[in-house]
Amino acid sequence: MSGTSLDGLDMVCVRFSLGGERWSFRILASETVGYMEEWRNRLSRLFGADGAELAAAHAAFGRFSGECVAGFVRRNALEPLLVASHGHTVFHQPERGFTLQIGDGGALAEACGLPVVSDFRVQDVALGGQGAPLVPVGDALLFPEYDACLNIGGISNISFQEGERRIAFDISPANQLFNFLAGKRGLAYDKEGALAACGKVDERLLARMNALGYYSAPYPKSLGREWVEAELLPLLDASELPLEDRMATAVEHSAIQITSVIRERQLRRVLLTGGGAKNTFLRQRLAALAPDAAFVLPDDELVDYKEALVFAFLGLLRWLERPNCLRSVTGASRDHCAGAVWMP
Repeated sequence: MSGTSLDGLDMVCVRFSLGGERWSFRILASETVGYMEEWRNRLSRLFGADGAELAAAHAAFGRFSGECVAGFVRRNALEPLLVASHGHTVFHQPERGFTLQIGDGGALAEACGLPVVSDFRVQDVALGGQGAPLVPVGDALLFPEYDACLNIGGISNISFQEGERRIAFDISPANQLFNFLAGKRGLAYDKEGALAACGKVDERLLARMNALGYYSAPYPKSLGREWVEAELLPLLDASELPLEDRMATAVEHSAIQITSVIRERQLRRVLLTGGGAKNTFLRQRLAALAPDAAFVLPDDELVDYKEALVFAFLGLLRWLERPNCLRSVTGASRDHCAGAVWMP
């Protein structure tokens, strides 16, 4: 898994078991390969790259991912059945009929010598869906004891059960905003929300952020980097407020959007994962704005690797030819079994 925050490549090896109708899992090994500056810069500029540069990055990132997997397998003496790769999102514009996650599955398979499942989002978009979020299938089958699963990464997303249907959508940007502002101080991120905790929320800027049309749009819906860079980053960039105040306002904005969903749906027991789950100040604001909800923070390994774990599960479902994309979540014309399979 490679997320929008450009932290690195998350790898996890999971053993899944099926007892009756209930899936269970055990994490055998996990590791994050942090991106060197060269890869971070290369990935961050692909949004404006030409076709040749995109194609070259697609192949190179596939090889790089495969080499990382091969080392991970070797260091941990693993014998995996297959590799499931999300790739790294460059474009996500389902309203225009396309999404692009680079990381050539063929190159990845040859580099690690294992079967690979990749390109999980493309078919859903072809079926008229958002191509996101895809993790809710795993939420429903692996974490049924929670009222909702909330992941706070570059973008926050949530999934929950509504009768017989699983509902899920992207809520708002989160770490993408915080990391953008932290970068102005030469920091990779705002550790534990320390900068935000020193700032004051600016009500005028907050109101402009909360008034953006996405938040009142019905689901299914999803967010991409394009929307964040066009709609929110310019508001933060143009503000003359001290950095701490902009950070505090950004955190408050994310917390308000997240808790509005939780309160509206009366969600009580919420599993909290993703890098944003380690932002102490953000967690404090969530608890203050949704006092009736219990935000359950699991062990660090699950916090850090839940998305990678679930994509491993989606890959397994594809291998077993079982549905791994739900129309109730993405808005596609039907449930389907997504992902391209590459054999070494």
